[in-house]
Amino acid sequence: MADTSMGAYSDPNTTPPFGQAVPLGAQHVLAMFASNVTPSIIVAGAAGLAFGSAEQVYLIQMAMLFAGIATLFQTVGVGPIGARLPIMQGTSFAFVGVLAGIAATQGLGVALTACIIGGVVHFLLGSVIQHLRFLFPPLVTGLVILAIGLYLIPVAIKYAAGGAATFQMEAESFGSLKHWSVALTVIVVSLILKFFTKGILSMAAILIGLLAGYALAFALGMVNFGAVANASWITSIQPLPYGFEFNLGAVIAVTLVSIVSAIETVGDASATTKAGANREATDEEIAGATYADGLGTAVAGVFGGLPNTSFSQNVGIIGMTGVMSRHVVTIAGAIMVVCGLVPKIGAVIASMPLPVLGGGVIVMFGMVAAAGLNVLAEEKMTRRTMIIIAVSLAFGLGLNLVPTAVQYLPGVVKTLATSAVAPTALMAIVLNLVLPKDMDEA
Repeated sequence: MADTSMGAYSDPNTTPPFGQAVPLGAQHVLAMFASNVTPSIIVAGAAGLAFGSAEQVYLIQMAMLFAGIATLFQTVGVGPIGARLPIMQGTSFAFVGVLAGIAATQGLGVALTACIIGGVVHFLLGSVIQHLRFLFPPLVTGLVILAIGLYLIPVAIKYAAGGAATFQMEAESFGSLKHWSVALTVIVVSLILKFFTKGILSMAAILIGLLAGYALAFALGMVNFGAVANASWITSIQPLPYGFEFNLGAVIAVTLVSIVSAIETVGDASATTKAGANREATDEEIAGATYADGLGTAVAGVFGGLPNTSFSQNVGIIGMTGVMSRHVVTIAGAIMVVCGLVPKIGAVIASMPLPVLGGGVIVMFGMVAAAGLNVLAEEKMTRRTMIIIAVSLAFGLGLNLVPTAVQYLPGVVKTLATSAVAPTALMAIVLNLVLPKDMDEA
């Protein structure tokens, strides 16, 4: 989108001319749009909401609306809140595993309450985040990200084959050629655009791939636009749409992931300043980014939105364009707010057949796992490192796959033990602290 002359915009307080700033902002939206709405679709499905229902459309609307609002917290800021850097916020994949499990077993009221409380804790981390970074070296954060991706991949395969609900997997059409042809179309188009094009086509590859799969699904008679016709043009925002239901295990699980999310945001803030201005992020910027993360998550939870976090793919856009202007991303946040206020947009997204979404999330979740491996690549693969990786993943993924192995644990502990992300993170942190650094020399 931008030429190298835009490298002059390395100050976050400057902005390109309006004619350049708007398309640059739209590019940020295109790069994160599909990833932003997907977690809400998955959690809604886990909660038993009908695909394309008004309730699911509402959750999609909140994902768009509060991604925009949280982005404005970051770029515009209020007092100490906000990094005032070009950081794009969006619904976090890191929470999907935990929230899907909570929503499926205890309902959306418990899940969203945990998001509100987790967001408050996340906000408070802004004052101490610098002192916690030692707990999350690349070995720990890489393992957590890898566990998130590996946990979600089976969900992606189920969606591509026809759906993750029991009645969908028992249907004769599950795994049919029709379903897989749509999913594979999304994957093939996305990969072609990602690796054989440049600029906006490459950045929006997954979004365009989803549109291609959507078109094929429509041609095959898989799309129902009934909900689109019935959807209104202006959304009606509801505070606490599922009530306020406190569950200690759910709160602890979401809070643990919030800490990991906060560390990821620290990394994204640092990567943004390095890519756009060739400098390190200041303590004020890191604290402000964390405050905005937590506030965005807590406020979203009040109205039915899932936790927000900084989106790493948008950091790549900063490096590609050389445009560090926070005002460009402010435009992107405003676009997301407008999308969130128009239920017709959410209804169109909700009308997307599951195999279309499945093709997209196979790529997305695979990339999450790959991102974890990329972080782990910073670590030297010593005997100590491999033991930490082996034990952490074995516990984290193993207990999630066989939840009856801990069926006699108290409710709170069982929720944590089977959440995949929490046990992986906890085990990695503990082992990294207690195993001697020189054990490979013994």
